[in-house]
Amino acid sequence: MHPEAIAESHFSSPEVQRHAARLGMWAFLATEILLFAGLFVGYMEYRSLYHESFVQGGKHLDAVLATIETAVLITGSFAVAMAHHYTLSDRSGRAAVGLLIGAATGIAFLALHGVEYITHFREGALPGKYYTFPEIRTAGASMFFTVYFLLTGLHSLHVLAGTGVLVWLAALAARGTFSHQTYSAVENGGLYWHLVDLIWIFLYPLLYLIS
Repeated sequence: MHPEAIAESHFSSPEVQRHAARLGMWAFLATEILLFAGLFVGYMEYRSLYHESFVQGGKHLDAVLATIETAVLITGSFAVAMAHHYTLSDRSGRAAVGLLIGAATGIAFLALHGVEYITHFREGALPGKYYTFPEIRTAGASMFFTVYFLLTGLHSLHVLAGTGVLVWLAALAARGTFSHQTYSAVENGGLYWHLVDLIWIFLYPLLYLIS
């Protein structure tokens, strides 16, 4: 029997143990939200200081590619939600497929975002002293790309971590590890993936659309 189906000695029941795991995950997600909330505040402050540069920088970003990236992540979140549903229905094979689809969307997102980064590197649209992009020469132009790379780079690291988690969960699901009694790992992994998606939903309009 899977360990999750039997409560550890310091829990009164498996359900209490699952509740504790869920609460711990939400506490962790809260720290992630606070991290990005602080970065969003920094973005708004620099945007107010260098408004024209941020407007021009946002117009230079590839909104079409970012829209595709958004659709990819939303598709991944749907697949992960379905994996959780199939886990609760004791259909481990389908759960594994859903988790793998979610991981595939993570890889696709990183590949698409890599195309953006390569373009910026070639143009010289880089942070700080490395900024050599000739099309935007207003004060604070390098700051826009500093904020852009900081926000999107940190988010991409979260996507990479989430993708790894989904692959690991898919491997376990394929072996029949999870069921309606042993689903905490899938649930918590899904919560993390949905947070990654939610953060991008905020980044997408802030960087690509409101210019």
